[in-house]
Amino acid sequence: MHCIAGMPETNFHIYANNPIEKIFWGRLPLVSATAQYYFTKESLMQHLMHELKYKGNKELGLQMGRLMGNDLQQTHRFCHVDALIPLPLFPAKEKRRGYNQATILCEGMAQVMSVKILTDVVVRTKYTETQTKKGRMERWQNMEGKFEILKPQKIQGKHVLLVDDVVTTGATLEACGHELIVANDIKLSIATLCCASG
Repeated sequence: MHCIAGMPETNFHIYANNPIEKIFWGRLPLVSATAQYYFTKESLMQHLMHELKYKGNKELGLQMGRLMGNDLQQTHRFCHVDALIPLPLFPAKEKRRGYNQATILCEGMAQVMSVKILTDVVVRTKYTETQTKKGRMERWQNMEGKFEILKPQKIQGKHVLLVDDVVTTGATLEACGHELIVANDIKLSIATLCCASG
């Protein structure tokens, strides 16, 4: 509990027009968007993210997902979500890692939000190099045409929440979101565990 209390919460889920929503203005039509925590280098959050992504600490991911889900349920902006969609990894990358960290977060969120997780609606069709050292324009070019919607009928008429571990420029989430809104009458929101700060 002491550890959780010390984490740098953004409280973006409470506010419309927050910095995460502004990333996507004019780029992707969203109902709401949020990031749970600020991510800074050499911080507790960086250590936790490393544990989740590279050290196989799935229990940590589940707990983080439960914390996200609890907060999202406290606001009308996210409480009417019909399904969670984890941002897909390229299959070879997921196989190498052993899991998709976004799916683990969704599993924790689903435990408290009582909504289903859809892992077969959209896929990543091409391998992309890590985005961390790329500038904004390079990130866009790197993500173009990298996702494909497979089962649009599963999300027609629904409010879906696209989930990932971290948002920086939003290029990856935007590319995936554009595929999802191909489905008819879909409402799209985004939630990430962290956002880059500073």
